[in-house]
Amino acid sequence: MTRDLVGYGRTPPRVEWPDGAKVVVNVVLVYEEGSEYSVLWGDDRNDGWGEYAAAGAQPPQRDLGTETHYDYGGRAGVWRLARILDDAGVPATVSAAAVALELNPAVAEWMRERGHDLLGHGWRWTEAWMLSQDEERAQLRRAIETYLRVAGERPLGWNSRSYPSEHTRELLLEEGGFLYDSDGAADDIPYYVATSAGPFLVVPYSKTYNDSRYLVSPGFSSPRDFLETLTLGLDELLREGPERGTMMTVAVHARWSGQPARAAALRLFLDHALQQDGVRFLRRVDIARWWLEQYPP
Repeated sequence: MTRDLVGYGRTPPRVEWPDGAKVVVNVVLVYEEGSEYSVLWGDDRNDGWGEYAAAGAQPPQRDLGTETHYDYGGRAGVWRLARILDDAGVPATVSAAAVALELNPAVAEWMRERGHDLLGHGWRWTEAWMLSQDEERAQLRRAIETYLRVAGERPLGWNSRSYPSEHTRELLLEEGGFLYDSDGAADDIPYYVATSAGPFLVVPYSKTYNDSRYLVSPGFSSPRDFLETLTLGLDELLREGPERGTMMTVAVHARWSGQPARAAALRLFLDHALQQDGVRFLRRVDIARWWLEQYPP
């Protein structure tokens, strides 16, 4: 696997988006609740709360307090974010671990009702780089089977927890049926990477416009920090838009941005974005299909 530090270079290409949009925005609702590491599922550790430095209870004990933090995402957080997206009329992408959907099939039902697309996020919310290649292959296949059974569709894109293993992309190609992955964050617009099967599309993810920054330092100490980052980012992309055309990924997690104060940041950003000329919201699969059709390798 080689690195490309040049990309589109000094003069990025001018991108023509649907309806002449200057910026296409993709909102990714990340849903992992119930698929995290837990001795309840036979794991050798419990996932952390994420917002406190101190570790919770460890095996052989369950971390009952942290479990309720994840439970909040499934019971309340995901539905608060769903209401905000529904009220705004914004198409979104749901990056869901397969087991999380299996444990709360109403989320999959909402996705079908509203036409939101699915981004594969693992069978469970586990770290691919900790698995052998055979283990990762088996979990990929188990994830697809679960998505088909619970959601009625398989994902056309993939996004690993945190980052992929060295085998992930080749396993996606081996399995077949994937249009793209979002395991890279190397550009502002989609790009192709070399693989054993030829060029493969990456629709870049963002760790900047991502509510996981509530958990890191320096990061977001207030929802206003997230809102300001999103708003400044969109406005700057719009300023560049007439000459370039670009995209923006906004990632929110059910248990983090599903909290009322943080949900307000997403709602206010959507209000702002919908008032701007040249902004269009697209699902991730729509971005991938447009790029493959308009800008083939």
